[in-house]
Amino acid sequence: MSVNSELMKPISTTERKTAMQSFLTRLAGGNRFRKWRAFAPLAVLIVLCIIITIANPNFIEPRNLIRVANSAAVPLTLAMGMTFIILLGSIDLSVEGAMSVAAMVVVLLAANDSNAHNYGWLAVLAAIAASTLIGLMSGVLQTTLRIPSFMTTLGVWFIGLGLSVYMLGGSAVRLMDESIRGLALTRFLSLPIAVWVALAAFALAIVIQYHTRFGRHVLALGGGEDIAEFSGVNPRRVRIYAFGLAGFFFGVAGVLAAAQLGQSNATIADGRLFAAVTAVVVGGTALTGGEGGVLNTLVGVLIVTVLANGMILLGISPYIQQTVQGLMIIAAVALSLDRLNLKIVK
Repeated sequence: MSVNSELMKPISTTERKTAMQSFLTRLAGGNRFRKWRAFAPLAVLIVLCIIITIANPNFIEPRNLIRVANSAAVPLTLAMGMTFIILLGSIDLSVEGAMSVAAMVVVLLAANDSNAHNYGWLAVLAAIAASTLIGLMSGVLQTTLRIPSFMTTLGVWFIGLGLSVYMLGGSAVRLMDESIRGLALTRFLSLPIAVWVALAAFALAIVIQYHTRFGRHVLALGGGEDIAEFSGVNPRRVRIYAFGLAGFFFGVAGVLAAAQLGQSNATIADGRLFAAVTAVVVGGTALTGGEGGVLNTLVGVLIVTVLANGMILLGISPYIQQTVQGLMIIAAVALSLDRLNLKIVK
């Protein structure tokens, strides 16, 4: 029998069971390591809050805590979308492009100082829809062309950013719709509405990951695509939906950013990609996929936001802040990898 004919033989039920048993054995082997690692980010957050409070008691003042919550609203919403992509073992670099498009759409369709449009909350829906379509485009391109996700989404990033700059004419356009601006300016129970929207996004992500078949399929693909496919999971469909879902969250974040800033411009999403990926990884979601989730990401967002706020309160130079953030993400990635089972580093 030739080599080709051997490769073309169908996989038997016994082989599928053996592969599944091997996969479960690998999972069991790393359980002890994962138990303590799962609580490490939460411990870091608690210790960080204690240290900052000792150094500057103003940290725990209600006004500052509200400031921290408001600062975390956009990163949390972005990170919810990024979490599903990283759980797949992929990466989405289109964050800033998708977010820029959403901010551009909502500003140009709502009341603004550039045109006569005044579609109110329809502009918000259009902005989220546009960003979702960008996410779906990333998923379709990646699965159809079968090229790495980081290359696909890198191209989509620049497409979205270029489109946004072109539509804005290279200048800032002010958002004049008071109801949309209210997302940032109106408060409920002392918190800006943007914070409640971010918490709603978090709740939605919780439901999707832990209470839907799609959420289970995302984890299965990240843990082992070949095993998941044997079990009946459609990798192409799940990937497309995951990128579309990420685009949805990026769109919500774009609307919140435009409301907070009161305008849309070419730099509205600058630095957001780094913030989103950092929050997901620092929270304990493994870049290799299949481990972690949105609960981890919430802790990661709080760590990043609290650290940034604390360094400002302590008067630390912005350059030192960037250095600390860089060291933090390297340490988080190192801790998230199970090097006992990692044979090849690429």
